[in-house]
Amino acid sequence: MRPVLAAIFISIVCIVGLGVGYCYQQINSPIVVNQRLTYVIDGGAPLFSVTRRLVEQGIVTTPEQLLRYYALLTRFHGTLKAGEYDLAEVQTAADLLQLFRSGKVIERDITFLEGWTFSDWRQHLGQEPYINHRMAHLSDMEVMALMGKPHVIPEGWFFPDTYRYTRGETDLAILQRAHRKMLEVIEEEWVTRSVEDVIATPYDAIIMASLIEKETGADMDRGKVSRVFVNRLERRIRLQCDPTVIYGLGDSFDGNLTRSHLKEPTPYNTYTNFGLPPTPISTPGLASIRAALHPEIGEYLYFVAKGDGTSYFSLSLSEHNDAVERFQRSGRSEEYQSAPY
Repeated sequence: MRPVLAAIFISIVCIVGLGVGYCYQQINSPIVVNQRLTYVIDGGAPLFSVTRRLVEQGIVTTPEQLLRYYALLTRFHGTLKAGEYDLAEVQTAADLLQLFRSGKVIERDITFLEGWTFSDWRQHLGQEPYINHRMAHLSDMEVMALMGKPHVIPEGWFFPDTYRYTRGETDLAILQRAHRKMLEVIEEEWVTRSVEDVIATPYDAIIMASLIEKETGADMDRGKVSRVFVNRLERRIRLQCDPTVIYGLGDSFDGNLTRSHLKEPTPYNTYTNFGLPPTPISTPGLASIRAALHPEIGEYLYFVAKGDGTSYFSLSLSEHNDAVERFQRSGRSEEYQSAPY
């Protein structure tokens, strides 16, 4: 009797061993992923439903039962991380299951540039095909309410940077990260400020930085532009900042700033209004924020673009007028106006 039982036991062991060996061979055989480079798993999808779809869609040829068996042998179960998986390096069904086990989904980059307006941010997000567009039908104020800032104009509240996201992430989630980063940056930079009276709050600093961002792209000039504006604020001289006028004109601005524009009665016209504009006019980057809080030392009151990306800074109106004549008036129409004057 014992020899018979032993033979049965050995037979069972052999059958199981052959089964495991066959499963191992199948699961590690090269597969063709049907030229698909990515695969998307929806949120909360269990492993077994994914393996069934993989077979039904012809992505793998390994029998579904073997995929499940292999998953059980390797203690791979439960729900999978939602997202888009890169199949480019997948050689076998085992590789595929291991990829899903890792939860390593594809991450993409989205970049927001310094000097953009919130309208630019919305347009850029709307063009991203892999983002879940939740704010398409929301107003700016509704978006800000979801950011935890109801009744706040969104301009300047988002930090320009490159953010990574996964397929299906919402535009609101990306904005939330950019908003948190702006709050963190301004809080960190604010404690080191060297200017106080005319830049009384962190929000003032963002407003000032947005003006600097639009006035110059030259790092060497940011601190000097900041100094001009600080000196003017301290002496109660109008800032006369062209970008604020342009921002206030909105969609009616056709690209040609004239003297008549400088008289338009908008809250953003720093030719007619004293002090800073009511809100930022763009998204300032870190360099402009630091310049706003740490203006260079000097008595500059005027500057004019030189045409090479940098500016010429003047101490007096007569010097500034000479610089305008030298750098800009030649070949310009009489309607052209450079600021500040």
